[in-house]
Amino acid sequence: MLELGVKFLLSYFLGSVMGAMVMGRIHGGVDIRTMGSGNAGGTNALRTQGAAFALGVVLIDIGKGVVGAGVIPLLDLPFVGIDPAISRTWLALSCGAAAVFGHVWPFYHGFRGGKGAATYVGTFIALNPLLILPLLLVWALVVALSGFVGLATMTAAVSVPVWLAATRLPADQGLFIYSTAMAMFVIFWHRSNIERMRQGTENRNEGLMLFRRKERITNNEQH
Repeated sequence: MLELGVKFLLSYFLGSVMGAMVMGRIHGGVDIRTMGSGNAGGTNALRTQGAAFALGVVLIDIGKGVVGAGVIPLLDLPFVGIDPAISRTWLALSCGAAAVFGHVWPFYHGFRGGKGAATYVGTFIALNPLLILPLLLVWALVVALSGFVGLATMTAAVSVPVWLAATRLPADQGLFIYSTAMAMFVIFWHRSNIERMRQGTENRNEGLMLFRRKERITNNEQH
C-alpha cells in the first residue's frame, strides 16, 4: 500500500504542474484563467493566446498523463520498493487518474485547473495507445458536425468505455472501469459547457464545422 500511496501522490503532484501556467510564465506571467472562459486548458489557450501557446499547453498536459500512467508506476523508489501484492495494471490506472485529478485540482495553483481532457488522453498513450485513434476520430467528428469542443470531448470520453464494452475483452476490464469512471468525471467537469449549450451561449468553433463551412461557401457563391 505504501507504493500505491506514494506513487499516487507523485502522479497527482506531477498533474498539478499546469501547462497553461508554465507557458504563461514563459510568456511574461500570462494567466489564462483570468481570460476567455477562465479554463486553464488548450481550448481557452488557443482562443486567447494563439496556436503556439496552445500547442505548448497541450504537449505539457498530455505529457503529464504519459508520465503519470506510464513512468511513475515503473519506478523503484528508495525506501518504497516494489510491492508484489499490488496489481501493476491497477497501479498504472490509479496513477493515471491521479495525474488527471492533479490537472483539474492543481495543488500549486489554488486547486483551479483545467478539465483534464489532454492529460486524460495522455494516460491512454501509456495504458493502451490503440484507443487514441478512435478517440480522436470521435472527437473530430463531433466537432465537425457541431462546432462544440466541450461536447466533442465528452462524447469522445464516453466512446472509450462503450467501445471496450462492445469488444468485451477480459484483459480490458480494468481499463473499462477506469474509462467509465473518468468519462463520468469528464462530463461533470464540463457541466458549465452543458449549461451554456442549454442556454444557447456556448462558444461554437465554426471554423471547424465541415458542413457549415460548405454552406457559407455556397451562399457566398450565390451572391
